[in-house]
Amino acid sequence: MDGPLARLADRLEARGVEAGLDRVGVCSAHPFSRTRVEIRSRKTRGLSARLGFTFADPDLSTEVRRSFPWAERLVVGIRSYLPSAGDPGRGQPGRGRVARFAVVDSYRPLRSGLGAIAAELHKSGFRAEVLVDDSRLVDRAAAVRAGVGWWGKSTMVLTPGTGPWFLIGSVVTDARLPTSAPMERTCGTCTACLPACPTGALIAPGVLDARLCLAAVAQTPGVIPRDLRSHMEDRIYGCDECLTACPPGTRLLEKSVSPQGSVDLGELLRRPDRELLDDFTHFYLPSRRPRILRRNALVALGNTGTPDHLAIVAGYLGNPDWLLRLHAVWAVHNLGARLSLRWAGLFLRHVASRERSPEVREELALAGVEV
Repeated sequence: MDGPLARLADRLEARGVEAGLDRVGVCSAHPFSRTRVEIRSRKTRGLSARLGFTFADPDLSTEVRRSFPWAERLVVGIRSYLPSAGDPGRGQPGRGRVARFAVVDSYRPLRSGLGAIAAELHKSGFRAEVLVDDSRLVDRAAAVRAGVGWWGKSTMVLTPGTGPWFLIGSVVTDARLPTSAPMERTCGTCTACLPACPTGALIAPGVLDARLCLAAVAQTPGVIPRDLRSHMEDRIYGCDECLTACPPGTRLLEKSVSPQGSVDLGELLRRPDRELLDDFTHFYLPSRRPRILRRNALVALGNTGTPDHLAIVAGYLGNPDWLLRLHAVWAVHNLGARLSLRWAGLFLRHVASRERSPEVREELALAGVEV
């Protein structure tokens, strides 16, 4: 196909790649009806747990014209965050792991690349708006329709040479650009991602139970279920296990060797809220409060800490926030049991008599402390 719009589509792809995107495709802005049905089904079955974002309003997130009535096309771009995100390592005593996508704000260069496409559209006289990490669009469905990847059995979108190690964004436009052909690939017989999940959250190919997904748990407000705390291991944000197991991403992963994404948990727990918010501004923290990050760090230290970490964890037994006291009880008990620290129980018994929160008192009782 030739013509002004076809030539514009070629320019947009070239401009996006020049600006740092790995792949660019175009799809229609028609509703993502099948995805809407799937989201509703998972919500009905309880599989979405407390997920918000595109699950909060599937009618909105699967029909971009509700937000942009003038939309005709989506120009979809992807950008890998490997190998630059490196390797956080694992199982390092007193250190917490951050998922590779969140080592730095990996959405920033994606926005920049899409911004270059939007600027080209504006220059050509068309409307354009960038959507990145936005609840008004199911970006994975858009990526598949635009031919930049295929649905993986992990529910991630995969693309050749990169596997799942990329972020997705789109430019909404009224330009009636020619659309891209879908990518005719699948995972075939490969199921490597399914057993790789530490909690069995991938209950079937392409079906995720968010109640068990550690990446979702790490961002969900409230108490981490007791049966998931040990599975958190040293994670404080995100989980890369199903991505790491994905064969199409292996070559890129092997190049990601620089040590990054490992956080000193003791230092994190000692720092004031303002510093944590400044340093982890790109993390999703409910209500922009770092209590969830502190909660995760306490659990991680309970799983991986050394005797030297007992004092900092025990210090949270007197924290004003009941949520942090509760997880500190678990962490102190777990540290004591794992490392045979007899004095861990002394800390718990010392605070038990003055604890008034029913939730924390229950946690103390489960730790074998009389309340």
